[in-house]
Amino acid sequence: MSVVVIDGSTVRDFVEDEDHFNKSIDERFAALDLNKDGVLSRSELRKACEDLQVLETHFGVGPASSQEEITKLYDEIFDNFDCDKNGTIEIEEFRSEMKKIMLAIADGLGSSPITMVLEDGEENLLKQAVDLELSKLHEAST
Repeated sequence: MSVVVIDGSTVRDFVEDEDHFNKSIDERFAALDLNKDGVLSRSELRKACEDLQVLETHFGVGPASSQEEITKLYDEIFDNFDCDKNGTIEIEEFRSEMKKIMLAIADGLGSSPITMVLEDGEENLLKQAVDLELSKLHEAST
């Protein structure tokens, strides 16, 4: 775990650095593509969401929720990523939606720095944003 100071500009700069952002997103996509067919299926995205406890953390879903409600929420998440509605999520769709999500986080953080505790690991995009900012600051000072 790391304690970092972050604001919206940190996240926005990470997204705007296309090479770094796309590399990070492509690595995440590859990790989620369990059968390595180059696309994400409904079940692969659902597994990723379950592992990250997306519904519990961000949608208030708990043990009392019905399987029908849970499936509906996972389907809505998938449908948001599947822009061309072909039943799979291609890398370009994943990049596009992750960019929207990260920019929404940047907007939510705003310009006032806040202190956050972030899990270490390459899959943590906010941590990658902070690390990129730190590397640029280090380069500028040398």
